[in-house]
Formats: sequence, structure tokens, C-alpha cells
Amino acid sequence: MPLPGRHLPGAAGHSDLADPDSIRTEVRELLAELAGGAAGDESAGTDLARRAHILEQAHEVLVQALATVDKI
Repeated sequence: MPLPGRHLPGAAGHSDLADPDSIRTEVRELLAELAGGAAGDESAGTDLARRAHILEQAHEVLVQALATVDKI
């Protein structure tokens, strides 16, 4: 299935950043890390900070994907 902007010059360099399957995979991996981390012996504050960091990473993946699509 063709992706938006593939026909434009310079689009080839952005293929991984705008590939829906790679974006889904990366976000799924981050969310799996989020769900997989048991509280164990971590304090509530540390666990919350770790979860916030993982969510920020997932957010950044999505923001980068949107920025790439806007440029294409």
C-alpha cells in the first residue's frame, strides 16, 4: 500500500519514520515495557517516573511520525 508522499523527491529518506508498521511496533514495544514492569521493590515515585518516561518516549515516536508526514 503506498504511503502518503512516497512519490515526492526526498521521501525515501523518511520511509522508516513514516512507516505505520514500524511506528506501531515501536509504540507496542514501549507499551509492553510499561505493562511488563512490576512495581516489585521500586518505590511508588520511582515507578511513576519510569512510567512517565516510557510514555514520553511513545509520545515522541508519534510526534516524530506526524512531523515526518507533514514534511512529505
